[in-house]
Amino acid sequence: MKHIFYLIIPALFMSNALKAQQEIKLYPNGPAESNGITVPESYRDPEFVVNTSDARMYAYPAAKELANGTAVVICPGGGYVGVSQIKEGSEIAKWFNDLGVTAFVLYYRMPNGHPAVPLADAQAALEIVHQRAKEWNIDKNKIGIMGFSAGGHLASTVGTHFKMKTNRPAFMILAYPVVTMNKELTHAGSRENLLGKAPSAELVKLYSNELHVTKKTPPTFIVHAKDDRAVPIANSENLLKALKDNHVAAELHKFDVGGHGFGMRKKGIPADNWPDLLKTWLQTNKLIK
Repeated sequence: MKHIFYLIIPALFMSNALKAQQEIKLYPNGPAESNGITVPESYRDPEFVVNTSDARMYAYPAAKELANGTAVVICPGGGYVGVSQIKEGSEIAKWFNDLGVTAFVLYYRMPNGHPAVPLADAQAALEIVHQRAKEWNIDKNKIGIMGFSAGGHLASTVGTHFKMKTNRPAFMILAYPVVTMNKELTHAGSRENLLGKAPSAELVKLYSNELHVTKKTPPTFIVHAKDDRAVPIANSENLLKALKDNHVAAELHKFDVGGHGFGMRKKGIPADNWPDLLKTWLQTNKLIK
């Protein structure tokens, strides 16, 4: 009898986990543009999936008693080769859930030299959240975007290249983001994977997001470490300047020590405190109570 009990309990937990992580296909009938990847998705390690070509997101709805109407689409990092879906995905979604925010972890397709593909996926994700807002008890005016590293580039592309109300995020949250495609300041791997080995000057300009900030760019929270050797902090500093020049409300929190890819995992350093700063920012902007 005990043996059966121990089999049933994990199964119940698994069932609840699946309910909490509803999979939403972005293109049930297939995407308009292929990313050209023909090899199947695989895991580089248990926390990192590569060769993403099945565009989808997983829903983490806030508990009804906590839900405040705010939602965020999370773009994990991965250098535009894969998705760090745990440290920069599900762990972040659960943190938001504790604040009453419904979260969606986006498995965007890798560009493979097709730069429009990740942007199309992120915009499609926002549009789906808008369309199904009532189902998830979401306020359509409080749907934002968040991104880490290369996912931060994708999020900032969404926030500066929107075409209509349903794919304009209400706010942006960027953690150690790639922002520019300027080869002197960008993350070289992200640039090559997104734009190819020899992109044109026009393509570099198009995806250098600090150049596309306008007064309609959404309020932005940024966090970055000064000792980040993968993505220079100048990416965030130049974006902040562009936001301020266009009178967009923005904050950049710099930490002397943190490196790259710290997520929300505690390391015993001052950068551990950035989630508290984000919580305060969310409260100040009336996104959480």
